Amino acid sequence: MITFRVDRRSGTAVYAQLVQQVRQAVRVGRLAPGDRLPTAREVAERTGINPNTVLRAYRDLETAGLVEPRQGSGTFVRPSLPQPQVDVTALRQELAGWIGRARAAGLDLPDIQALVTDVAADQEESHTHAR
Repeated sequence: MITFRVDRRSGTAVYAQLVQQVRQAVRVGRLAPGDRLPTAREVAERTGINPNTVLRAYRDLETAGLVEPRQGSGTFVRPSLPQPQVDVTALRQELAGWIGRARAAGLDLPDIQALVTDVAADQEESHTHAR
């Protein structure tokens, strides 16, 4: 089950943070089709946010086709989601090694995140222009 983290200083709306975290968990395989999300009450109690905020995030995820509510049972990751065609475990291990080298070189987490975002944007731009 996913554990949500809320950063009130991030400038990103709390409901959007929850949506991003679910999308990311699905993308990397931490949440699989059929997995149940915590209830709005559970999330609210653990994070100190309003249950309506959680419900808004879950509605956005439902609209995007990532989750489905089941009356009386909860909210579940849709069973028809395409699964990654890549060995996520191996990629995580490679990334962990790279992050270790980056930290040893003196980069902190915000520096590492900025570098990854910058390189990913460059890759996306190159991919877009290659089409």
